[in-house]
Order: sequence, then C-alpha cells, then structure tokens
Amino acid sequence: MMKHVLIFSVLLAASISAAEPMPLWPGKAPGATGETPKDIPTLTPYLPEKKGAARAAMVICPGGGYGGLAEHEGSHYAKFLNEQGIAAFVLKYRLGSAGYRHPVMLNDAARAVRTVRARAAEWEIDPTKIGIMGSSAGGHLASTLLTHFDAGNADDADPIERQSSRPDLGVLCYAVITMGEFTHQGSKKNLLGENPSGELVALLSNELQVKANTPPCFIWHTFEDTGVPLENSLLFASALRKQKIPFDFHVYQKGAHGMGLGSRVQDPAKLHPWTKDLVFWLKAQSWTE
Repeated sequence: MMKHVLIFSVLLAASISAAEPMPLWPGKAPGATGETPKDIPTLTPYLPEKKGAARAAMVICPGGGYGGLAEHEGSHYAKFLNEQGIAAFVLKYRLGSAGYRHPVMLNDAARAVRTVRARAAEWEIDPTKIGIMGSSAGGHLASTLLTHFDAGNADDADPIERQSSRPDLGVLCYAVITMGEFTHQGSKKNLLGENPSGELVALLSNELQVKANTPPCFIWHTFEDTGVPLENSLLFASALRKQKIPFDFHVYQKGAHGMGLGSRVQDPAKLHPWTKDLVFWLKAQSWTE
C-alpha cells in the first residue's frame, strides 16, 4: 500500500494534461430545455503524460443523486487513473435538479463513450478499451449504459453517432443499481420523477437488465454504507453471475458512503484499499502495465 501511496503522491506533484470541458454535441444538445451551463453536457479529458502506444480510457460519471455532481468522484478519479496510464474523461451529464429525466442522462453517457471511441486515434486510445466508471448515482448511470448500450447508427451523418456506445468494462463504486426496494429515493425521484410507471422502474432497475453481452465489471461497496444499501451491489453481482459475466466484487466492512478514493479531499495518505484492488483487476484485464 505504501508504494501505491508514493505513486499517487508523485501524481499530485506532476502536471496532468487536463483539457477544457468540451460540449458533447455541437449546438444545442438533444432534449435540452435551455442554453445555460446546466443544459450543456460536457466531457473533460485528462490525458496521461506518457505517449506512444494506444492506451485504455475511462469515462467517469460523478455521483450526486442525479441532483449534483461530486468533484471528488470526477477529477480525483481521473488523476488517479492517469497515474495508471489510463486516459480519463469526466462527464458532466444533465441532472434531475435542472428538470431533466431519463433518458437524457443515458443519452449523455452514451454520447460520451461514442465521442471517445470516435476520437480514439487523436487521443492515442485503443477503441476496444473504453470503459465507464461511476459512483453512487453516477454508478447507476454507468450501470445503465452497461445494460442499455447500442451499436450506433451506421447511416448517421454524424460520425460520432455511428460508433457503438458499449463500454468494454465497468467500474461501479457504491453504486445505485435498483429502482426497487433498495433504491436511493432521491436518485430515483430525480431520474424518473414523482410517480414513474412500473415498467419504467423495471427498465432502470439495472439488475434486471443484465444480458449475456454486458461487459465485465469491478464492483465495490461497504457494509457500513447508509446512503445506498449494499444490496444494490449484491443484486448486480448476482445478475452478472447468472449471465456468466466476469466480475470482481469487493465488500469492505468500514467506510461511509461517498468516500471516493478514500476521503472527500484529495489526500494520497488516505487512499482506500479499493484503489489497489482496482489496479490489480485492471492489470488482469491488460488495461495497465
């Protein structure tokens, strides 16, 4: 663990190549109700300094109950992944607090993965190694794309829309998964509104949507989490198991909901063991050296 901490300490001192946020669509985004920042989904690239061979990439969906976006579950993750040689892209998706509902958030996440895949050569990315990562409600969005992706539209005039939105793997951190008994009520309300139909609740209960082509996943949660019940991750892992989808699943006894890398501040001395376990798993997927 000490070696892991020292590596991340070097990262914090280094200059990370973070570009300016870029709108996901030219002009007004589909379904946008205005033209203010809350109506404009963006993607912020964080690129490792090391260049050369094509590298893996991760689209990151911060949590916040579909009502906000937590910085420590966005840029902090991106910088950590950069130190592992992985390009990272933090997604600012539209929110229920701004009046948006499903499928707007899913469309934003799908567009983000398509964008990274379409521009893979420019960013020196392997287009077959583009994952999605999310925490809490951002984990719900990630798990939604992991189970609701499509192959793209080969006839679309927009080259980005021709790309598949399927992530090649997923990383789910204390994720909201279900809209059923064990859901996070605030996330459900912001995503689906006050009185969603039973059909919509089932559609966005992602443990019910796992299929044979759902990508491999790294899942972690804590026993002590009182914000999003552990049952969410248990349900998703069980669904993956039934479909014979490979996964790593970690339950840690200690840790409050929303801890990010280990704390809400970017402190390399407080990295939680899940970060070490994730790196081990990513190496097993040949995503890092």
